[in-house]
Amino acid sequence: MCTMQVDTVLVLFCVCLMGVSGRSAHQRGDKLETYKQSRSRRETSRMDDGGAHSKTASPILKRGPDMTKSPMTKSEQLLRIDDHDFTMRPAFGGPPIPVGVDVQVESLDTISEVDMDFTMTLYLRHYWKDERLSFTSTNNQSMTFDSRLAKKIWVPDMFFVHSKRSFIHDTTTDNVMLRVYPDGNVLYSLRVTVTAMCNMDLSRFPLDTQTCSLEIESYAYTDDDLMLYWKKGNESLNTDERISLSQFLIQKFHTTTKLAFYSSTGWYNRLYIHFTLRRHVFFFLLQTYFPATLMVMLSWVSFWIDRRAVPARVPLGITTVLTMSTIITGVNASMPRVSYIKAVDIYLWVSFVFVFLSVIEYAAVNYLSTVQERKERKLRERLPCTCGIGNPDDAMCDPQITGYTTMDVNSIGNYGTAGNYGMPENGGRQERMFAQVVLGDPQLTGQVKRPGYVNIWIDTHAIDKYSRMVFPGSYVLFNIIYWSIYS
Repeated sequence: MCTMQVDTVLVLFCVCLMGVSGRSAHQRGDKLETYKQSRSRRETSRMDDGGAHSKTASPILKRGPDMTKSPMTKSEQLLRIDDHDFTMRPAFGGPPIPVGVDVQVESLDTISEVDMDFTMTLYLRHYWKDERLSFTSTNNQSMTFDSRLAKKIWVPDMFFVHSKRSFIHDTTTDNVMLRVYPDGNVLYSLRVTVTAMCNMDLSRFPLDTQTCSLEIESYAYTDDDLMLYWKKGNESLNTDERISLSQFLIQKFHTTTKLAFYSSTGWYNRLYIHFTLRRHVFFFLLQTYFPATLMVMLSWVSFWIDRRAVPARVPLGITTVLTMSTIITGVNASMPRVSYIKAVDIYLWVSFVFVFLSVIEYAAVNYLSTVQERKERKLRERLPCTCGIGNPDDAMCDPQITGYTTMDVNSIGNYGTAGNYGMPENGGRQERMFAQVVLGDPQLTGQVKRPGYVNIWIDTHAIDKYSRMVFPGSYVLFNIIYWSIYS
C-alpha cells in the first residue's frame, strides 16, 4: 500500500516537471520568434531608408529593367530590323544624309616606281544617323556588333578610286565593328589594306619629291543622296608615328574634299588623303653616282700612260666603257620605261660620254702619231742623208758634199717653213730633226728659188698633256651645274 502511494507521488512529480519545462520552452520560442521579427522589421526599415536616400543621391544604384542587357532579347528585335527596309538609305526622299569620315593610317607599306602605286593599311570609320536603329535604353550607352549585323542594315557604299587591289582583314574574324547608339547614331569601322595608283613624275629621280593621294568616294549615291565629308577637317586624319619607309621620308599628310563628275551618273563627293614623300638620296649616291664618278676618273689614267703602251691603254678604256654600260643598264632595269629623261640618266650618260671620249682621245693620239711617222719616213727617203736627229747641236754634213750645213738651233725657223707635230717620248724628251735643203733644186723645192730650212717637230704628247687638264675641269664644271640644279 505504501509502495503504491510512493509510486503515485513520483508520477505526479514527473508530470509537474514536464509541464513546467514545456511552458518555459514555449516562452523561449515566443521570445526567439519575436526577436527575428523585430530584426527583420529593422532591416526592412533600413533598406527603405537607404533606398530613399539613394534615390535622391545616386539614381544609378537603383537599376530598372534594361532590354539591351536581357539575354532573351535579340538584337534584331531590339533594333527592329524586320520592321524597316534597310535597302533604302536613311531619310530616303529627303535631304542628303551626312556621312562623316575619319581615317587612321596604320602603315604605309610599299612605294613602287615600276608599277606607279603604293600600298597602305588604314582604319576607315564612318559616322551617320539612322533613326530606324534607335532603341530604348536607360543604362547602356551603345551596343557594339560585328560584321554579321552590318550585313543586315544600311551602310555607306564607300570605295577607293583608282585602287588596284583592296581587302578587309579577316584574321581572326572580319575586322569590322558596328556601334549603334540609342538615338540612332552609328559608327561603322573597318580595317582595310589598299593598293592604289600614284602618278609619279620621275624627271628629277632620284632627287625627287612625290605626292600621292588616296581617294574615297560613294559608288552609288550622288551628292543629292549622300554628303560625304571629313568629320573633323584635317584632324580627321591620324597617323602612326612609327611609320617609316626605306627609300622615302614622309614629310606630311593632309586632307581635301572635292566634287567628281561622271557624265552618265552625275556629281559625287570625293575625299582625298594626300601625303608627300621625299626620296633618300644616299642609297643612290653609293650605288650609282659614286661608281660612275670613279669610272670617269679611272678613264683619265690613260692620259699618263705612254702612247706606245697599246695593251695598257686600250683595255683600260674598254673596261671603263663596259662598266658604265652595266651601271646604266642596272639603273634602268629597276625603273619604269618612261618617255622622258630622268636626272640620273643625265648624270650617267654624261659620264659615259666622258669615258667614251677618253677612248677616242687615245685613238686620235695613235692616229696622229702614225701619220707623223709616215711623213718622217717619206722625208728621210727624199733626203740624201739625215743629220742632226736626236741632237741638234751636232755638226751636220759637209755642205760641199751633201748640201747641208751646221746651224744654230735658235736660228732654225727664221728661214723656210716649219711643221710641228706632237709625239710623247720616254721621259717627255722632245726630238727635232733639222735639215738645210738647197732649195734651188727644183726636184726638192718646186717653185722656191732660195735656200731654206725644214724644222720637223715631233710632239704628239701635247694632246695627252692638254687632256689631263681639259677632261677633269670639264667634269667638275658639269658636277657643279648638275648638283646646283637638282639638289
